[in-house]
Amino acid sequence: MGAVDLARWQFGITTVYHFLFVPLSIGLSAIVAGLQTAWFVTKAQRYLTLTKFFGKIFIVNFAVGIVTGLIQEFQFGMNWSAYSRFVGDIFGVPLAIEGLLAFFLESTFLGLWVFGWDRLPRAVHLGCIWVVAIGTQISAYVILSVNAWMQHPVGYRIDPATGRAELTDFTALLTNPVAIEAGLHTAAACLLTGGALVAGVAFWHLARPKATEAARAAFRTAAKVGSSVVVVAALGVVVTGDSMMKLMTQLQPMKVAAAEGLFDTEQPAGFSLLTLGTADGRRELWSFRFPDLLSFLATGSFTGKVEGVNQLQHKAVAAFGPGDYVPNVPVTYWSFRLMMGFGLLAAFLALVGLVVLRKPGLLANRWVPRVALTVPFLPLLANSFGWLFTEGGRQPWLAYGLFQTADGVSPGTAAWQVVVSLGVFTLVYGVMAVVELGLLRRVARQVPDLPPGDGDGADLVPPGRDSGDREADEADRPITFAY
Repeated sequence: MGAVDLARWQFGITTVYHFLFVPLSIGLSAIVAGLQTAWFVTKAQRYLTLTKFFGKIFIVNFAVGIVTGLIQEFQFGMNWSAYSRFVGDIFGVPLAIEGLLAFFLESTFLGLWVFGWDRLPRAVHLGCIWVVAIGTQISAYVILSVNAWMQHPVGYRIDPATGRAELTDFTALLTNPVAIEAGLHTAAACLLTGGALVAGVAFWHLARPKATEAARAAFRTAAKVGSSVVVVAALGVVVTGDSMMKLMTQLQPMKVAAAEGLFDTEQPAGFSLLTLGTADGRRELWSFRFPDLLSFLATGSFTGKVEGVNQLQHKAVAAFGPGDYVPNVPVTYWSFRLMMGFGLLAAFLALVGLVVLRKPGLLANRWVPRVALTVPFLPLLANSFGWLFTEGGRQPWLAYGLFQTADGVSPGTAAWQVVVSLGVFTLVYGVMAVVELGLLRRVARQVPDLPPGDGDGADLVPPGRDSGDREADEADRPITFAY
């Protein structure tokens, strides 16, 4: 492989690795805020306990996510300086906003939340975690608006003297239809990811004999909350994904054709659940397909026309000159299906979990803890394959229709240099993965210390004290990491 291919591998690895932490932080921040709100309203002890329990997991994941994000930024200067020069005037403003406003907003109020349990009024303290949750959404949307510009450039001009893209309309950048659709889709996916982690950890504890009855009651609540969030979020992912597919057909029809492996225009076009083809992905040998479904997904009509790869290649040559404008079809095809498959499987297991909660005897089944440990990884896989599809299906463009990937690599970059940096990054990320998994494992295995009862400890109050005194003591206790 040459420098371009290796640089793409390095950027892909660092981006996908970073995105393992981002949706988990976004989803968990909202769920933790919801749990603390439930405690603020109901004063039920189990909600406070769950807030602190999953708050620890959120803090660990947030911290590691910051480090991976900083490393990812090095890519622009190391391997992609030519592209950075081209889009610097476009990306500078939104990236500055994300760093100076959204990121510092999250970090500041997260610090207030962590250390403010015994110092801030409860309403103010609750507001801190909601600011964090909202800040993560703002941060994600700003970054997505940058990526959306790469998918569908808007609000810019090309300086004829320098050949660089310049931002002319910041509002157009933020209201890019791709950014809006991607923002909604990503927000739903993040909630699905956070809910899956909460449900998985809760069901694992419910299947263990070590937990006290009060702790089991609390985790039963967590399992119900997590599973419900996954199911509702999955519906949001499906609805927003359908809308994105139709927008993609208008703006990036080649990506849609590659996602189906459709080489010739069809009307109507079927959707294949499974296809076996030639090694180059250019010809279908066998497939299992649903008639007319791709037409509906792409156009909203079961009789709609979907253009094929070959026809779109001819159009691209006519518009941009000679070249190969077809992405890697097998990668685009399978990443699209694996994205949907893992996400739908997570939603299905969440529905099964809600059924299991109604029949507690099923929790004794030896498969419950095993399945529970796999559930949190399913949305992470779906998210990763979703990014592979989004970015791989856009090739050979970095900025669609404006700037090709082969032109974006830093001048003079040698393949061996990228190999060295790729090896270093892989080693660093491997160490960080061990640290992250070790910390999460330790935190998740802890059994909350709850008084006996129904999970909120309302029936066990020492003489001379009321439940409000006990709740005040617990609320004033800061989050600690006692292993």
